[in-house]
Amino acid sequence: MTDYMRPGVMTDPGELSGRLDGLPADVAGVGRVVQGLLIHEFLGDLYGVTLTDAQKETVHLRKVSDMLAGIVALDGRPLDQARTPDRRLVTNCRGFTVLAVTLLRRAGVAARARCGFGTYFGDGMRGDHWVAEFHDGQRWRLFDAQIDSVFGDAIKADFDVTDIARDVFIVAGDGWRRCRDGQDDPQRYGLTGVGQGWWWIAGNMVRDAAALDNVEMLPWDCWGAMPERDREPDDWEFFDRLAAGRVDTANDDRVRVPDKVWNALRERDEAVR
Repeated sequence: MTDYMRPGVMTDPGELSGRLDGLPADVAGVGRVVQGLLIHEFLGDLYGVTLTDAQKETVHLRKVSDMLAGIVALDGRPLDQARTPDRRLVTNCRGFTVLAVTLLRRAGVAARARCGFGTYFGDGMRGDHWVAEFHDGQRWRLFDAQIDSVFGDAIKADFDVTDIARDVFIVAGDGWRRCRDGQDDPQRYGLTGVGQGWWWIAGNMVRDAAALDNVEMLPWDCWGAMPERDREPDDWEFFDRLAAGRVDTANDDRVRVPDKVWNALRERDEAVR
């Protein structure tokens, strides 16, 4: 539990850690802060702004310290003062998640990032997605820090975003087991118009395992045992064991994050540490 109460390589706020002092310590308050600082790269129109390609480059920021530097460069006011949408840092669901995890840990709450699939985007898919998971003193709860009133209304969210059911957000390993048991269709896992299938579920399992080891990678970072696009896994038994939590992820090179990973969007190797 203590591993999820202190900063990791991606969630360390670095030199701007003092900016986090005095921010809300409750989960809903953390959500409001995060939502006032960030905007999703694909949802600018929903908030009345047009995002440029240059602005969208910040989706590749892996470390919260770099995200905070970008936020402050856009608007130097205290972080609990919501920015107008045009002054928010452009990111994605993973960015919302790691910033929320950082703030929760700063407030003394055990928290971690989870990679999986959301069922609530209205297209019938289990859409590629990240959420935070925090411990309320009794159990782990899923928390989608991206869903504010604007986005919530758009997707008709009818659930508590601070306590999402595990069949509403499906952690990657749970999705794998559901499909292997014949309870779900792997072709429903991915992103409409981009891709779907076993390769996507397996890739997100590796990303989720890394996140549980406190190394929260970008949604398009690729390494280790991840299958290539549109290809089924080479080792089904390995992913069965990974889904069951029977892999030493911190020491297995098929899962452990190396010093360099392949950024599939930029089509290049990039240093992680």
